[in-house]
Amino acid sequence: MEFKDKDALISNLSKNQELKTALLEETPWLMQAVSETEQKRNIAILFDLNKMADEKANAIQRLAERQISNGGFPWISGGREDVYTTQNILENIGHLYHLGVLEIKDPALENIISKALNYMDTELVRRYQKLQEDIKRYGGNINDDHLDDLSVHYMYVRTFFKHTNPLPSTSEARKYYYGQAQKYWTKRDLYTQAMIGLVLHRNDDNMALNVTKSLMEKSFSNEELGMYWNQGNGFYWYQLPIERHALMIELFAEVESKKDEADKMKIWLLKNKQTNHWKTSKSTAAAIYALLIQGEKGDISQWVTESIEPDISIGKENIIINAQNSEAGTGYIKKSYTGDMMSKDMAIIRISNKNKSIAWGASYYQYFEQLDKIKTFEDTPLKLNKKLYKVARTARGEILEEIVSGTILKPGDKLIVRIELRVDRQMEYVHMKDMRASGFEPINVISEHKQQGQLGYYETTRDVATHFYFNYLPKGTFVFEYPLTAVHRGEFSGGITSIECMYAPEFSSHSNGVSVKVK
Repeated sequence: MEFKDKDALISNLSKNQELKTALLEETPWLMQAVSETEQKRNIAILFDLNKMADEKANAIQRLAERQISNGGFPWISGGREDVYTTQNILENIGHLYHLGVLEIKDPALENIISKALNYMDTELVRRYQKLQEDIKRYGGNINDDHLDDLSVHYMYVRTFFKHTNPLPSTSEARKYYYGQAQKYWTKRDLYTQAMIGLVLHRNDDNMALNVTKSLMEKSFSNEELGMYWNQGNGFYWYQLPIERHALMIELFAEVESKKDEADKMKIWLLKNKQTNHWKTSKSTAAAIYALLIQGEKGDISQWVTESIEPDISIGKENIIINAQNSEAGTGYIKKSYTGDMMSKDMAIIRISNKNKSIAWGASYYQYFEQLDKIKTFEDTPLKLNKKLYKVARTARGEILEEIVSGTILKPGDKLIVRIELRVDRQMEYVHMKDMRASGFEPINVISEHKQQGQLGYYETTRDVATHFYFNYLPKGTFVFEYPLTAVHRGEFSGGITSIECMYAPEFSSHSNGVSVKVK
């Protein structure tokens, strides 16, 4: 049965007894609801399951469109293939296989996976051959510690696709890195150790028990907070706390004697969500997967179908939740206030949950400011300084004149945007966005890769901003320039430049806003 219009389905449910009866007969779990409202909510969930099937097909199609001919995936669409990005996509597909969400028989998905796995195999062999060449050139012993995190990640991802044979050329490299993992796992960080533990366990290697025992000794345990590790945050993909903790849950859940510890770790993950937010889609996906694995015995639908509404108060006002002002199925409710309605006591929000399962909620404070009044934010490892220059033609040639308060431009003037970026540590996968005034038009409109010394990046121009994507951003100072043309008369906000580490968004910054006049 397919549903095309959820709102119409739910609103007409009480009027159409035949439809209601058919739905209840086809989906007996809907009968668990004892009231009309609960039945509507359950039907909304059923509709969402049908919607998810359509979205899954669309996601597979988008993956196929973005996959490069050699099987790899770029970090940003239009960029070069990236080994970790490809392996990360395959890792998430493997998670969905493990949960039974995806079927291996899907031919479109099979083709994507086959090409991506071949790309991963080829890159593994390339790394192994380069290692051998470096040892011959610079000296060393092949049996020394040469284990890299990317190769460990390769072995971990490969454990989800045992039905697909690796390329024969990878045999020596896979055997070498597996031996390296057995020998040098104690010298790696927690994330990599957990991956090695899973690789060993899925290859029926009893050494996996040594890994879990070692990780247990490094853990902390608290009755309220559960079980966790206190290693902190980093900048690389294998140093992120939520992903690390989710992988720990996956490891301990698969080792039969450690399922109790996995439950304690899930408590920490849920408690972490109470006071923090999973900052990226990557960490959110990892956390959700960790909470779903281990084959929970209860009916998972009860998490979203319990009928007792929570008591919510904002300051002195009680928020009434009913079928008229909340969304069926999700319970979502929205309450907005204008500036003159705000008071200090509204800073206190009280919620009382009367259900047995965990309830989730969020609140945020949103405000607006003129772009040209924004001040530079410098309390971050990323520091930005943006300046605009007018290209003036003189007898000696073109010179740059800085645009300051009071500078008057005229239509046709050529401008140069100069962005100075200072980074005090190495980072990966960074996005910088430079907004421009609506009266300006870009001259460079072709998206392309550029190289600036040791820094390579992808630059693309959009309607309101120019974007820069860095797979790897080394420590140092970098200057970026691109030309604009003043087109329209008026006084404009020149926009700001913002930058963010995509997988550690707490490391972000923005420049000051500027105002420009064209007469």
